[in-house]
Amino acid sequence: MIKVYPAVIHREKNGYWLEYPDINGCYTEGDSLEELMQNAEEVLGTFLAVKMEYNEEIPNSSDIKDIICDNDSSKTYVAADVNKYHKDTRAVKKMLSIPAWLAKEAEAHNFSLSKVLQEALMEKLDLA
Repeated sequence: MIKVYPAVIHREKNGYWLEYPDINGCYTEGDSLEELMQNAEEVLGTFLAVKMEYNEEIPNSSDIKDIICDNDSSKTYVAADVNKYHKDTRAVKKMLSIPAWLAKEAEAHNFSLSKVLQEALMEKLDLA
């Protein structure tokens, strides 16, 4: 789900910061414009994903023409794919088979097979 919101970019001595007038408390910063825009997409996607996770209302996006900013600021749109940041963290049971000797070794070392599998999948999927 792609969401688009207007944002205001403010220039500072050592970089930039950006705010979303439609979303209280959602802002970010960056040393360069490139870093700022990358952070802007990430913070927007994460902020909206958390709202979805807690079944909170997602604010409507206003028209950029209605946003007022001073001469030292500029307006832009930022888009974020909320699905990229929304992770369903509910535990799901999966059946798996491992050799008996390996199960005994894991048990002898007090390993949680669920935790080991999660860590291995994160590493294998390059998500760690």
